[in-house]
Amino acid sequence: MERAAPARLLSLDVFRGVTIAGMLLVNDPGSWGAIYPPLEHAAWNGWTPTDVIFPFFLFIVGVTTHLSLSSRRARGATDRDIILQILRRGFVIVLLGWLMAGFPYYPLTRITEIRFGGVLPRIGVCYIAGALLTMKTSLKQQVVILAVLLYGYWFLQTLVPVPDQHGAIGALLLNRPDAVLSAWLDRTVLGLPHLWVGSKTWDPEGILSTIPASGTVILGVFTGRWITRKDVPIAERLNAMFVVGALAMMVGLMWNWVFPINKSLWTSSFVIFTGGMAAVTLAASIWLVDVQEVRWWTKPFVIYGMNPILAFVGSGVLARIIYTLIQVPYGGRIVSLETAIYESVFLSWLEPRNASLAFAICVVLFWFGILTVLYRRKIFLKV
Repeated sequence: MERAAPARLLSLDVFRGVTIAGMLLVNDPGSWGAIYPPLEHAAWNGWTPTDVIFPFFLFIVGVTTHLSLSSRRARGATDRDIILQILRRGFVIVLLGWLMAGFPYYPLTRITEIRFGGVLPRIGVCYIAGALLTMKTSLKQQVVILAVLLYGYWFLQTLVPVPDQHGAIGALLLNRPDAVLSAWLDRTVLGLPHLWVGSKTWDPEGILSTIPASGTVILGVFTGRWITRKDVPIAERLNAMFVVGALAMMVGLMWNWVFPINKSLWTSSFVIFTGGMAAVTLAASIWLVDVQEVRWWTKPFVIYGMNPILAFVGSGVLARIIYTLIQVPYGGRIVSLETAIYESVFLSWLEPRNASLAFAICVVLFWFGILTVLYRRKIFLKV
């Protein structure tokens, strides 16, 4: 007799928690100059495990968006109520991202030259776009919308001449981060002071690449529709997710031949490839956690998954404080508090990459401790 999955899928919280914990792990190394390759982003084209963390989170945003909107409709919410909730929630997420970017709000340039892009602003905008585009449309219409987003972005990035590149089309410039159409658009519309300081002339969460990133949310919505189908046995739903996910990964790898998998550009091939991987990973998680009920390992990730925004915002603010704001004397020089802790506690007895990894793991454990206290007190940051 087939074992049915429960109404609430614990695996969704686990998957989200793994994603957030992974995001903290790669964002908080002891030294940016000593990182194991899988914990770094690909230099440009290609992918590493680190590159799939963000699209996995957007994918889960899409899954939970479908579940949330369906639940509100079932409770009698009107279209107006739902739209207002979508806009409010998305704006709050964007605002949190800007507040993080401006912290500690001095000198004044931290505000006047604030970065408009970033992880949270992209999540907020993509959530709004994905939710509104799928709210009143059929599955066929949503497939058409996704195709328009991904193919349209491909054509824009490859066939349109880039204005400041002597009329060269984008396809000839894809290996030059500052020369692609999206980089020109970010510089023109946002301005250099408002781009990511790590790249200076372009932004990995810029304007144009937000279009295909919204497609990642829509893929999550598709998955949310499928896993909640009560007329299809859970085994068939999971088998379909494995098959479709594997095929999507293959399609993404094939598309990579002409439009390289690239997280910074969020290329269409990257959307399909990581969306397929997310579907396979979620199917495996549902099977293991909700169907087979192998849950002895899940509690830490559930704790992370129940408070993802608080974990991300809190860790980002703390990182700004210890990496740059607090300076202390150490070894005859003035260094950041993070450097002093890293060198004295970890680098003093570990090889640099191991020391850097150990520091990052401790950051993850530190926030796990904080989130555990909040979890036990049922304190969750909801937006």
